[in-house]
Amino acid sequence: MSGFSTIIRTMAAAALIAAAAPDARAQQAPLQDKPFAEHKIVLQLSDNDPRKQGLVLSVASNLMKHYDPDKVAIEVVAFGPGIELLRPENPNRKMVESLVAQGARFDICLNTVDTLEREAGKRPEFISAATPVQVGVAQILFLTENGYTLVRP
Repeated sequence: MSGFSTIIRTMAAAALIAAAAPDARAQQAPLQDKPFAEHKIVLQLSDNDPRKQGLVLSVASNLMKHYDPDKVAIEVVAFGPGIELLRPENPNRKMVESLVAQGARFDICLNTVDTLEREAGKRPEFISAATPVQVGVAQILFLTENGYTLVRP
């Protein structure tokens, strides 16, 4: 339980840092280059529940099918335990890579990665399809301030 508590404390600290840091936006991934997107959605993933991971992937996939992939911008922001979706050994890896190939973006919170590295003494690996952002929660805030709708499946 101590690892989980540390991750929760880290997420809270990240939120405080993001709120206090005036240049937090400069460290975020730029907006997707989707000039014809009529719908912009950010999906939050902050826990390591396989059902939640499946639900996030299902929502992203269904949106890609419902709208033309050029007409929808989908960004999944994983932080805290949610980054497990973006680990190489995750059984959903192929689905993530397929969605990235269709134009979705999967962000991984580097604050979480840094915390796990400090705890384990080794930097965790994540898939190359993941887009690193310094602060996952700040990325969500940045996206919502730029017209994205936040969905927490």
